[in-house]
Amino acid sequence: MTTGIEHSPQIVVKDPVSGETVGTVTNHSAEEIGAAVDRARAAQPGWDARGSRGRARLLQLWGDELWRSRETIIQTIRRETGKNDTGALLEIIVLDNVIDYYAHHTPRLLRPQRRRTMFPIIQNARVYYKPYGVVGFITPWNYPYLNAYLDVIPALAAGNTAVLKPSEITPFTAQYAAACAYRAGIPQDVIQVITGDGQTGAALVDRVDYIAVTGSTATGRKVAVRAAERLIPYSLELGGKDPLIVLEDVDLDMAAATVLQGALENAGQVCVSTERVYVVETIYDHFVERLAHYAHQLNVGPGDGLDVHVGSMTNEREVRRCETQVADAISKGAQVIFGGRRRPELGPLFFEPTILVDVNHTMDVMREETFGPLVPVMRVSNAEEAVRLANDSQYGLSSAILTRDLKRGQRLARQLQAGDTSINRTQFVIGTPSLPSGGVKDSGIGRRNGPEGLMRFVRTQSILTDRLWIAKPILTQLDPTLFRLLKIQRVLRRWIPFLRL
Repeated sequence: MTTGIEHSPQIVVKDPVSGETVGTVTNHSAEEIGAAVDRARAAQPGWDARGSRGRARLLQLWGDELWRSRETIIQTIRRETGKNDTGALLEIIVLDNVIDYYAHHTPRLLRPQRRRTMFPIIQNARVYYKPYGVVGFITPWNYPYLNAYLDVIPALAAGNTAVLKPSEITPFTAQYAAACAYRAGIPQDVIQVITGDGQTGAALVDRVDYIAVTGSTATGRKVAVRAAERLIPYSLELGGKDPLIVLEDVDLDMAAATVLQGALENAGQVCVSTERVYVVETIYDHFVERLAHYAHQLNVGPGDGLDVHVGSMTNEREVRRCETQVADAISKGAQVIFGGRRRPELGPLFFEPTILVDVNHTMDVMREETFGPLVPVMRVSNAEEAVRLANDSQYGLSSAILTRDLKRGQRLARQLQAGDTSINRTQFVIGTPSLPSGGVKDSGIGRRNGPEGLMRFVRTQSILTDRLWIAKPILTQLDPTLFRLLKIQRVLRRWIPFLRL
């Protein structure tokens, strides 16, 4: 898998707020990637041999070390991304819960399972769970701590070793977290962080036993093609255009605050960010007024305190996308009632939280992923129209419904074409370790978190043992004794639960 891009030996990392250089990292070559994977493959049997409980204990020690180092991690996240302190702290809290979840539950989830057979008295069958080997991870810049290790944790718990390629925009957070793992006693070859550009990621796909990618849909398609060529398993956490439906029975103040939180976390640079809002027309005008009211109270600025609501965006490409989508919407009849422009006096990549009304599905802001602090609000006649429009998208990552009628909310949630839906909350599924999350349609393949997030990193081995050789090997015809037993078994399994498969 090649990119055709010239390979530079060093990558300069910039602070998006000040423009200052944070540092430089190596742009690793394909040969260096291969060597890292070889080291990980050599270390994997020893890591697996520790058993699920031994690995869980080391993961807990790693979690403790990360928690003790949280101030350094927050500072590193801020310098690389420009996000506020609250957003950086949130990454730490969520990953701490993920580590605790898998450290506690993995031994039970990976315990060999007994299965019934056609002849339960004379046969014994078990399913064993085995790691794939070396798992490669390609992760984005928007959550350089959480997204880097959210999937690494269950992969390690399952007995795999990990080679992580973080975004070249934000590599230092991932490197520091790996250093914490080494201090906690996890061998260095079990977790390796390799830095580089797109060529580095391509080389990683060519060498590992399993590849997990968090990124754009375009990147995911390329990885899927190469993984299919190599016949290796993969999982993809990709783009989204997440809808939020506001029903007529809501508390308007609570609903407005919830929408802003869902749309503006990390300046909207979240795969599960609220990017489309559908409001029932009977409350539309009042809701928009409350939304603008709360938007005026937002504190936008550098992320050096917990009182900052919206920090800097991380790269110029995303800022330009916001500008382009706002301009497209205005040209097609939308109105900006708040924000809509850069804030260069705060920093080169600050963009105001922006509320757009009179939007429709001909506009890019309602069709294409934004990844920025835009809040387009569309009027709908009823809940049914809201669901129809919410499903009118190539994406299906996350979604939300705001209503006081919880039964109605749950009924509507089941109609949404999304990997998960939150009722009266946004972005909370991804922060709940016990719940699987992941997309449908162009938003990805596979699930992270929950038992499903662990089991994707193991393969099954079924072992059946016949206690008695009661039948001859079948060559050209069915053994009469075996056939009589099969007929008896077919009748009995309808009436005796123990005999059912």
